[in-house]
Amino acid sequence: MKVLLFMCGEGLGHTSRCLALGKEFLTARHEVYFGAYGYSKKLVEKTGYKVYDIPPEMKLVGESGIFDIKKSIKETLKNTSPSKFRKLLRLIEELKPDIVLSDGYYTGILAAQTKKTPVYFIGHQFNMVEFFQKQDFLVTVAGKLIKSFYNYIFRSVDGIIVPDFPPPYSINRKNFNFKKSINRTIFFSGPLIRYKYSEVESKTLQHPNVLSTVGAFGYRATIFRNVLEAAKMDQSIYYTFISGPGIDPNQFSKIPENVEFTGFTENPFPYYKGSDLVITAGGHGTILESLSFGLPVLSFPDKKHIEQENNATVLEEEGYGKKMSYLAEPETILACIRGILEKEEYCQKTRKLRELAEELDGPATVRIFLEERLKEGLVK
Repeated sequence: MKVLLFMCGEGLGHTSRCLALGKEFLTARHEVYFGAYGYSKKLVEKTGYKVYDIPPEMKLVGESGIFDIKKSIKETLKNTSPSKFRKLLRLIEELKPDIVLSDGYYTGILAAQTKKTPVYFIGHQFNMVEFFQKQDFLVTVAGKLIKSFYNYIFRSVDGIIVPDFPPPYSINRKNFNFKKSINRTIFFSGPLIRYKYSEVESKTLQHPNVLSTVGAFGYRATIFRNVLEAAKMDQSIYYTFISGPGIDPNQFSKIPENVEFTGFTENPFPYYKGSDLVITAGGHGTILESLSFGLPVLSFPDKKHIEQENNATVLEEEGYGKKMSYLAEPETILACIRGILEKEEYCQKTRKLRELAEELDGPATVRIFLEERLKEGLVK
């Protein structure tokens, strides 16, 4: 089976999921091709896979921790052109895949459908209309058009793969807004994680250790600095900062002895296994990776980014962690860290999710599902 994986470059969670799937398909001796752009393309290359450059699509813009939907629409429209679409068509013509998997990359779906190639959408956000509520007139109108487009995509693909725990454990459950006809095409695979907990050798870290992954976007630097200040207040708690591609650790002075900077790493899983708590934004990918390794989460969702806020709300409601504000002062952050580290029930609940993730084995589940659908002729 020839598989072509397209991935959205906004947020590395899309990339990590596709790498997990690519690894699984390759292990099963299938032929795999990757299409990516930006940081996603670099990460795929660092992992050792060949990747084809595809046109950028969605562009997320924000400032001071606030997601700006209007600017994001404008930047996304700048990336749209017929020539870029033709580039995708030529790639599909060249590779002749048996199936296309598109993780949050909508143009790839249209290109696959144009070439009559079976295509599956991988995604965790299905209630985009919330992004456009309580906005000015033009944004509201744009939201209605975008909603119509997304609904067409969800109706027309051969299936929708949701890379999350199945209900009632789904972290993205507040981001669903489907008609019954679409519900029948949805397949919960379980988390798509590149490595199982049992496969990873733990990084040797001092405990208790807090792993901070905040820093993928420059406007999250405020959170980054406040976590660093919290670390200075109690040096009996150790911190590891995976600062992301948008943050230069050298800009921070007076780093305390209980803090280690790793810079950006393409393989955070040994750090997950060696840690006791994760601090991250509200992105679905990192939250699922953390929970799949049995770690409670302090989530700092971008303000006005409804999907991230919903994810963080579920975390707190289920007792898997806490929903934080990007305005939280260092003292508050430290109090929340202590509260989670001192309460065993947080770890008890997230350990159960770790066991469930191992049992589900999301990448293998997707592979088997698609192999069976291919044998059946991929009938909807």
